[in-house]
Amino acid sequence: MRVYLIRRLLLIIPTVFLTSIIIFFAIRLVPGSVIDIMESQYSAFYHVDRAELEKRLGLDVSAVKQYGRWIGVTAQADGKIHGILEGDFGQSIWHQNSVLNDQIGERWQITLELTLMSLIIGLLIALPIGIFSALRQNSWGDYVARTFTILCIAVPSFWLGTLVIVYPSIWWNFTISIQYVKINVDPLKNLGNFILPAVVLGMGMAGVTMRMMRTMMLEVLRQDYVRTAWAKGLRERVVVMRHALKNALIPVITIIGMQVSFLIGGDVIIEQIFNLPGLGRLLVTATQQRDYPIVQGVLLFFALAMVLINLLVDLTYGFFDPRVSYK
Repeated sequence: MRVYLIRRLLLIIPTVFLTSIIIFFAIRLVPGSVIDIMESQYSAFYHVDRAELEKRLGLDVSAVKQYGRWIGVTAQADGKIHGILEGDFGQSIWHQNSVLNDQIGERWQITLELTLMSLIIGLLIALPIGIFSALRQNSWGDYVARTFTILCIAVPSFWLGTLVIVYPSIWWNFTISIQYVKINVDPLKNLGNFILPAVVLGMGMAGVTMRMMRTMMLEVLRQDYVRTAWAKGLRERVVVMRHALKNALIPVITIIGMQVSFLIGGDVIIEQIFNLPGLGRLLVTATQQRDYPIVQGVLLFFALAMVLINLLVDLTYGFFDPRVSYK
């Protein structure tokens, strides 16, 4: 177990390194640059020297050298070496503050809260319905559950989120409050900020998880040891919870881990729709402004989170199935 964990942690290094290269150069392929945006905004008020501005922002050197400065293997314009390797994600071009401490540090809790609530709601929907659908195969309840599953998969979260905001105001003259309130200020209002976007995101995640849960439960329920449990006269609850569920959950856990990436991607859109000042909204704003350090920092933060989540999912297999060994 220890050797496996060390090996997986060491594999994070090349994974994050390759991801950082893709992130760094991909954002620079987007048409337009931060210099063009600054010129269009400031030229009406005072003269902007493009060359001086590029030098001040560190954009006067090649992209490869900029990357070296960002990760901390090449000296910055001030002659000092600091970057990702030292835990420094750089400074925002527009706000001139720390990307990690002031930008990501102030917003990651919001995205984490939305993701966790969406995950919990999605599982509360998916697991019971998936189990019920398998136990009552080809019944009316099964058909209703499968139809609901298809709707959850087919309906885009951004469209559903827009409907949740627009239609109550048209039909019932009720406007949903999208003014964010911190949890330490008013926990109930904070919960109100997150419950609707979490339901919208959770439903999208629940669709795929429900299908997998139903499929795996049907497969496990046909196994000989489950038939033996039925033959002993055990109650349905005991057969399902003690004998079938744990074995059925192994592939479902893999799907849940993959769905977390769906939730993180959905956060970017849902935070915009519901006016939540999380990392998703920060990423959209920074991309529009071509604030390269913020975009790079947020995407690298997401990438590192996904790598750690995948590791956690792999470690969870051993809890549900003792036959799984880590070598």
